[in-house]
Amino acid sequence: MNETGERFEYFPYRELRPHQREFIDLVSEAVRNGENAIIEAPTGFGKTVSVLAGILPYAREMGYKVLYLARTHRQMDRVIEELKAINGKNPVSGVELRSRKDLCLHTYLTQFTSDAYTAMVVCRNLKKLKKCEFYENEKKKKTEFDELVKFFLSEPSHPAEILSYAETLELCPYDLTKRIAEKADVIVASYLYLLSPTIRENFISSLDIDYSDLIVIFDEAHNLPDQAISALSDRISIHTVNRAIKEADEYNEHEIANFLSILGRGLEMLHDEKLKGRDVHETPIQPELVFAHVIDILSLDTRRLVRILNDMVAVGDAIREDRIEKGKPPRSYIGRIGEFLLLWLSLTGREDYLFLMSRERGLSLELVALDPSKALGFVKNVQSAIFMSGTLTPLEAFRDVMGVENTRLKKFPRMVKRENAQVLVAKDVSTRGDERSLQVYSRMVEYIVEAARFIPKNVGVFTASYEVLQGLLSANLQVRLEETGKAIFIEKQGVSSAENDAMVASFKAHAKGRGAVLLGVMGGRNSEGQDYSGDEMNGVVLVGIPYARPTPRVQARIRYFERKFPGKGRYYGYFLPAHRKLVQAAGRVHRSAEEKGSIIVLDYRLLWNSIKKDLPDWMRESIRPVDRARMRLYLRRFWTTR
Repeated sequence: MNETGERFEYFPYRELRPHQREFIDLVSEAVRNGENAIIEAPTGFGKTVSVLAGILPYAREMGYKVLYLARTHRQMDRVIEELKAINGKNPVSGVELRSRKDLCLHTYLTQFTSDAYTAMVVCRNLKKLKKCEFYENEKKKKTEFDELVKFFLSEPSHPAEILSYAETLELCPYDLTKRIAEKADVIVASYLYLLSPTIRENFISSLDIDYSDLIVIFDEAHNLPDQAISALSDRISIHTVNRAIKEADEYNEHEIANFLSILGRGLEMLHDEKLKGRDVHETPIQPELVFAHVIDILSLDTRRLVRILNDMVAVGDAIREDRIEKGKPPRSYIGRIGEFLLLWLSLTGREDYLFLMSRERGLSLELVALDPSKALGFVKNVQSAIFMSGTLTPLEAFRDVMGVENTRLKKFPRMVKRENAQVLVAKDVSTRGDERSLQVYSRMVEYIVEAARFIPKNVGVFTASYEVLQGLLSANLQVRLEETGKAIFIEKQGVSSAENDAMVASFKAHAKGRGAVLLGVMGGRNSEGQDYSGDEMNGVVLVGIPYARPTPRVQARIRYFERKFPGKGRYYGYFLPAHRKLVQAAGRVHRSAEEKGSIIVLDYRLLWNSIKKDLPDWMRESIRPVDRARMRLYLRRFWTTR
């Protein structure tokens, strides 16, 4: 019997990498015992195939459904590839869920919806009004539909494959995918399917299963705290209120129009009191102040206020139906305001929410969640949950912040060979707020340009924020980099995933030529969500440490964590998230034990023990303080022996 014998019936490769056997055994024991596991394993370890190999034997034996959650489409596609490999050895079914917009052939939905919630509402109304031919075809072509489900259950498939078949037969790809998911062993999906309370309940209900039927995998789990906060938070602007007033007038909803007009005036008065003339963009407010003016003018009690808000939600649904009938965009500002204010009202008095007034993009109200663990309350009901990433150190902190109980903690050793890792920390520059200046940025530019010269082929430059990136560009970074002869790519805010992916693909392609430099930010999609192999990223320059600005929301999170974890509030709420983002960006250069890579950090604070303790072993052991001359020397030696 070979190394991967019968105990590894769902491991598709001939040989195990170092420590994979231990990983598989750990996961297998956890799911059989109904325990959770938090696992840190380095890049290149083979976490995806290992966790599947550990879970699938018991899941298939006992009838559990495996829900594999990831952050990006690229990460989800990788799971399907591993499932295809497993299926070649042992039959297993799997399907990847995408949003309705990604899996819809109806031009109305694809043209007029931008977010998951609106797409869900529109889809429901199109079906109700019998205006979706693809849904109607499911009844007319039931035999073909059922045959397609059976076909795709025989082999894990990418969404594009399902979309192609569904388009040919004029069937709904989203419903087809959902039907496959009902019977599939493994469902691959975005975090949002379980982190968003509304989407989660609809999702679980559509599968007709109980939470206890699930084994859940959270891949790249270091993203979970931020993703959970985002899923639990919400925001509306004064522009939405004004549009809702016009909408109410258009549909002769005079009581609602009057209510919204008074509400809007009250918000403007509150803005004048709290923000006007002050050099701040946001401020916490007492939640009841939002309704103070409208309650006073209309003499409302809480019951009447709730009735009006519920009426707004109902009117919003009716307006969406009417607009769909007329082929117009399916929005309802009235419904949106009603839903938001009902949520605002229901959360009043909660310590785990910050009620915020902001003027960042016009006057806005924001509900800011402070506790990411509230998004994972369902975990106590599943059979087992596995959290894994290359950067979860310290594991105890992740467990505390995410509120995961009954948990095994395991950190696997590095795969990066000592001689292949180089970590250089500049001892004369930093992005600390009081040290930022054009002179410091110019000094950093010199470091970056020389690093780009000495590191062969492709180099990534990831900054602490877009503000720091702009500071470097103002110090002529782009002009100076052009002197190296390498192509330059700059990450831009607000561009679509498709545009960004095309830019990164072009950047990677330059690895076959003279090389290129990619400028971006730590915590962004290119410093975390992308894989770079071989010469696609031989080195990264990390400019600063990505600490968040001390805004009211950051300060509120620190205070909340301090109450929940005495003595650890600032560490959990401020320092640790930034350190993890830096480590993630550093990890772009080593996708296997054999790959060489240089990591240059332009911030002397990384030499402090309080920060170094949060770095992985391979980084901590390789750190060398440098000035520019010493950096050149070390880079030359390192890459001469390539």
